[in-house]
Amino acid sequence: MNIFITGTAGFIGSFLAEALAKQGHQIYGIDSINDYYDINLKKARLKKGGIHNPSYNQEITSSTLPNYRFRQIDLCDNEQLENIFQNNHFDCIINLAAQAGVRYSLQNPQAYIHSNIEGFINLLECCRLHQCSHFIYASSSSVYGNSSHTPFNETERVDQPISLYAATKKSNELMAYTYSHLYGIQTIGLRFFTVYGPYGRPDMAPILFANAIKNKQPIRIFNNGNLSRDFTYIDDIIEGIIKITEHPEQASQNTTDAPAVVYNIGHGSPTPLMEFIHTLEKYLNQEAQKEFIEMQPGDVYQTWADTRKLKQDFKYTPSTPLEEGIKQFTEWHKNFYK
Repeated sequence: MNIFITGTAGFIGSFLAEALAKQGHQIYGIDSINDYYDINLKKARLKKGGIHNPSYNQEITSSTLPNYRFRQIDLCDNEQLENIFQNNHFDCIINLAAQAGVRYSLQNPQAYIHSNIEGFINLLECCRLHQCSHFIYASSSSVYGNSSHTPFNETERVDQPISLYAATKKSNELMAYTYSHLYGIQTIGLRFFTVYGPYGRPDMAPILFANAIKNKQPIRIFNNGNLSRDFTYIDDIIEGIIKITEHPEQASQNTTDAPAVVYNIGHGSPTPLMEFIHTLEKYLNQEAQKEFIEMQPGDVYQTWADTRKLKQDFKYTPSTPLEEGIKQFTEWHKNFYK
């Protein structure tokens, strides 16, 4: 398959591009490589996939995966995006690019509209204009807000987001459904649940906590530690996306009038935040200095994925226990942040 992937300097995108290329698919990846967090980490992700020294609008072929090409562009650069689609035919688009982070959306809301709304509609238009029939995209567990119905099920109403980030992800699901209904494009949304592992995002708890513990600085624990998350290891996420990408015909539809569907993709069980911290301490061989504070605006109390739908359609069975995932993460962290 010829697959177009956005966000390939990102955490999930970098692993996915490599995995699909290793399976023989032709991959074209893009990323803006913005400075929301450490650019050196983004370049390190690209480097492990054979992409070296990217510069804006320059197409690079991987030094290790000759069927993987990369170009640094912004999703809102319509001219360059159109140029790529005019010169390539893609069987599938996988959109993993987004302005991420719940807390940052309180500080810079415009960035979320730019990337998550404008960029998203540009990709849907590329699908429509260039006859790409499959569109897979990243949604988020944040669309569930502070729902008390656990585990979170895809049939639940998700029209009360408590952050702008969540609102943009819900908007993506609505936009995708509309294009499915109007133009027959198959759209598959994936509600990710707290993905962690090597090369993860430094604005998320695993690296924030690991950095603080290593540097003997206090970690900020919101809601006095009374939180839980459905932590999902990166390998399980990648396995699930590959199954969907290679066999989109197995996806069920939410309704009969549009080939659109949304799935939860997580581990399927919540972990108390304090248990996660204690496991980090164990594998870092160091106790954390803990600062307990009140709940942060925009945060949710718990996440818990009901993954039965994805298991039914694609036999998705996440298999990495927390202990093993944290062990792999901390081994990488010790080497990367020497």
